[in-house]
Amino acid sequence: MTLNEQHQALLSILREEAVSVLFQPIVSMVQQRIVGYEALSRGPSNSSLHSPLTLFATARQCGLLTELEMLCRRKAVIAFSRMQLPGSLFLNVSPESLLEKQHYPGRTLAMLKSCGMTPDQVVIELTEQAPIDDFALLQSALVHYREMGFRIALDDLGAGYSSLRLWSELRPDFVKIDRHFIDGIHLDPLKREFVGSILNLAKASQAHIIAEGIEQTEELQVLEEMGVDWVQGYWLGRPETQPAACQKAMQAHLASRDAEQTPEPQQALDSLLIVVPGVHQSETVSQVLARFHQQASLNSLAILNDANEPVGTVHCHSLSQTMLKPFATELHGRKPISHLMDRDYLVVDVQQSLERVSRLLTSRARQRMEEDFIILRDGKYAGLGRVIDVLRHITELKLRQARHANPLTLLPGNIPIQECLARLLANGQAARLCYIDLDAFKPFNDIYGYGKGDEVLLGLAQILKSLCDPRCDFVGHIGGDDFMLVLRSADWRERLQLLDQRFQQLCGAFYRPEHLAAEGFSAPDRHGQWRHHGLLQLSVGVVFLPASGHGITDPGQLAEMASHAKHEAKKISGFSVVCENLVAIKPGLESHQASG
Repeated sequence: MTLNEQHQALLSILREEAVSVLFQPIVSMVQQRIVGYEALSRGPSNSSLHSPLTLFATARQCGLLTELEMLCRRKAVIAFSRMQLPGSLFLNVSPESLLEKQHYPGRTLAMLKSCGMTPDQVVIELTEQAPIDDFALLQSALVHYREMGFRIALDDLGAGYSSLRLWSELRPDFVKIDRHFIDGIHLDPLKREFVGSILNLAKASQAHIIAEGIEQTEELQVLEEMGVDWVQGYWLGRPETQPAACQKAMQAHLASRDAEQTPEPQQALDSLLIVVPGVHQSETVSQVLARFHQQASLNSLAILNDANEPVGTVHCHSLSQTMLKPFATELHGRKPISHLMDRDYLVVDVQQSLERVSRLLTSRARQRMEEDFIILRDGKYAGLGRVIDVLRHITELKLRQARHANPLTLLPGNIPIQECLARLLANGQAARLCYIDLDAFKPFNDIYGYGKGDEVLLGLAQILKSLCDPRCDFVGHIGGDDFMLVLRSADWRERLQLLDQRFQQLCGAFYRPEHLAAEGFSAPDRHGQWRHHGLLQLSVGVVFLPASGHGITDPGQLAEMASHAKHEAKKISGFSVVCENLVAIKPGLESHQASG
């Protein structure tokens, strides 16, 4: 298609308003809810301009970028309002369109008013497809948007021509990390370093990070562990014209993933729930202020809709400060509280763990210690929680873990190990229990001293932690040179082989040259007789625990069986793994075996 034909096709699309709008959800992982939708535009399905890249590139070439973007923007606002989608509407805007002569301010605000929306429901998402020369003019245009109440997002950080300069000069409220740095992040340490640097910059600038392009569970897990809360991608939801069912589908998807999480205990929020009646969004500002005056202990109130769902919060201090200004009572007193409520609020389900909520609170750029957060039960408002209570409970939990940790490695000791095994049995979870012991550790201590021996144990502890998936595996220190691994990862054999490789690399730095050459050393055995001992090796006894059908209820039995398998492994020289079945689920599926 020639440029003239593309121009004519574009004019036809603008004349007939033949663009469609899809909405892709943006999800808070800790809150497990949709916090917004990005509006994505497409040309007619039977047109060569169907692809958004081709459509907008043609508009840019033809000098019709502003006209196309305003059409797409209007369609997005109308559809978002009509479907009453939750959260914020993210509208893509090309920075160069703000600088075009035919662009004039006020049209977006008029669109919103005609649909009953307000600017604080909209995020202007800058999508950079061409170099920007006039930063001063662009900044002036964005200041105008901000003064009207819009928030600003910077899209595709790391992919644009000058995205870091845009970040430093425009100070956006949101920054989206380009999908290139998310794709395969679980396999690429350099990408993790990049995202970690972005998170540090975001904390300094108080910007909210959104990771886009997530297509794999492993990518999502890494981002959660790094502290990224807001995410977007096909794994969470594809762009749809009617995304009404997105929330339920997303929650079901997350529930199936969470079913495979770690057997570690995670205390829920029931104990922190403060039952405080919410405020309907139609109540007046004066009525809400009077309620704060009547109950001096209240920090915050949840603003609810007709379905008893939160739509915002109002804080006693900020509301009081607003109403102390001259003529504030005349200006705001009779207006609904929704006029002054804060839409950037934190809401979590009562089943969420304290650990998850704590991670969100500490990574949330705009969270203040004195503010409360909203707690839901079955999607409906249940009450409030206080930040300080979460932090206090987390501190108590860490102290308890420290009391039961091994004093050398700080790994969970015997009590947490027994609790972990009990949870496996209670929850009917399949796992492989790996009892790990060091061969020739006592003679090594006698020859090299207990200081070197402690270094070996500390190094082994670090290796075991690095090989565990914290969402489904567990590592504990029984005592001395005995460790317990609970592996639910499918690649458990590969992890044990990697354990041997890394352990040998660790120990290689400790041996004297003559001991390496002799592949061992002479030292007294347990009976005081001098004899040759081989270099340090690992013996691993593995017991397969199926999800059901085994009849075991006592975690002590499991530990005893794993110990027996370990003793069998120690009869084999070199690195050895002995696997035993608790019960034969299928003939030939898993057999007693030893490998050296």
